[in-house]
Amino acid sequence: MKISTKGRYGLTIMIELAKKYGEGPISLKSIALTHDLSEHYLEQLIAPLRNGGLVKSVRGAYGGYILANEPSQITAGDIIQLLEGPISPVEGIEEEEPAKRELFIRIRDAVREVLDSTTLEDLAQYSEDGDADSYMFYI
Repeated sequence: MKISTKGRYGLTIMIELAKKYGEGPISLKSIALTHDLSEHYLEQLIAPLRNGGLVKSVRGAYGGYILANEPSQITAGDIIQLLEGPISPVEGIEEEEPAKRELFIRIRDAVREVLDSTTLEDLAQYSEDGDADSYMFYI
């Protein structure tokens, strides 16, 4: 499974919103400038995040986006699956011979476990601390 820029930049948006959680709406322009990303591309990514119920938009001069739930309630898996679709290391797992199918299922389940047990709160904290020992990812 390869995570595209949709998933990577979607995580970037969501981590930034988590880091600023409770401080009011954040504009996509500020996120784009901070990370040297295309604001236009981020606008394309925010729509499915909003439609999927992960973010809310706030209109007006000081508008922008906020998380729909607390950072501890949103997982990396929620974001990646919404933007990338189902998680699978290969297409057509069910058509593989039993030994390979079992291996691919175990890989898929391990990746899901990491994504579903990693919250935005974890990622925002890791991002702010910059301490690789503060959060360990196990696959």
